[in-house]
Parts: sequence; structure tokens; C-alpha cells
Amino acid sequence: MDSVITGRAYVLGDNIDTDQIIPAQYLSFNPSLPEERKFFGMYALSSVPEGQRGLRKPAASDDTGGNIPFVRENEFKSDFTIIIGGKNFGSGSSREHAPLALAEAGVKCVIAEFYARIFFRNSVNGGYLIPFESEERLVGRINTGDELEVLMDQQALINKTDGNRYKLKPLGDVLPIIEAGGVFPYAKKAGMLK
Repeated sequence: MDSVITGRAYVLGDNIDTDQIIPAQYLSFNPSLPEERKFFGMYALSSVPEGQRGLRKPAASDDTGGNIPFVRENEFKSDFTIIIGGKNFGSGSSREHAPLALAEAGVKCVIAEFYARIFFRNSVNGGYLIPFESEERLVGRINTGDELEVLMDQQALINKTDGNRYKLKPLGDVLPIIEAGGVFPYAKKAGMLK
């Protein structure tokens, strides 16, 4: 696991649920088949309502109206590798495909105020992405497209675009699972599985 994650931010609002992260009509793709798994990335965040996706501060407004697409049409990967979310990120169903879809799109971590427990656990257990919690609300402070740097060992987020630094909450007991790449690799490493 890298100790520094860099990439462009994609900012979302509050209560982004698993149906918005990967809509039910795309669950017919088989994640165990590489030629189908990539479609989870293509359709990630495709049902987030306008006004909740690709958010930008008013001073940085442009002709997109803050509704910047997460994945460009007919592509499988996003230009954004770090998601900034608000409250209750990943609420809704227990859909394991939600963190998988974000990971397939190229997301390395999500930084939200707090998560729905099942999304948090699915992210960690599957080794899909790192779910950080912020010490303060970042929606409205960071723009979609800002260049970010996450310093894992310092539990800090640096906005390279404006120079601001933010504290992240410690990952705690899930850190060894994240470092191992998911719950099954962790269990093997710990001697729980052979």
C-alpha cells in the first residue's frame, strides 16, 4: 500500500447511496469476468442527482453548473481518483458492488464526514478503496478537479491547488486489513486461513 495517494478530487454532496454509486440495472455484469467487471467503472456514480455531483465552490463556477461527469461517456476510467463526500456516504442497500464500482473507475480513496457502516466495511473487507473520515466538512472547501495528496502516515489531506491542509481521522483497527489488501489476504497473513 502506498503511503501517499495523489489525484484529482471529485466532490459529492450528502447521503450518496449505493443505488446512486452503481444503479441496479448494471448489477447484471459479472464482476469475476474482467471483460464485464470494467463496466462497473463505466457506470459508477451515474445515478447521482444533479446538484450533488462534481461540486465546485461558487467562485470556481463554470459552464458545467457543477455537474461534471465522473466518467466520460463511453469510457471505463475516471479522471478523478479521490472522492470527497459529505455525510452518510454509501447509505442504502448493502451492495458490495458500490466500492467495487468506484475502484474499477480508478478511485483510490473516499474522504467523507461519515459513512454508512456497510459501505465502510465493504470497502475495507474487499480491499477496494480506503474510506477515510475527515475531521471537518470538506464539501464546499474543495473543488472537483483540485489536485490532492493524502499522506497516510500523517493522516492528512493536502489540497495542492490552494495549499490548504486538513486532518483525517485515524483508520484504527481496519488499517491492518487495508494494508493487507482486504479481509481474506489479512486472514491468510494472520494465519487464520491456509
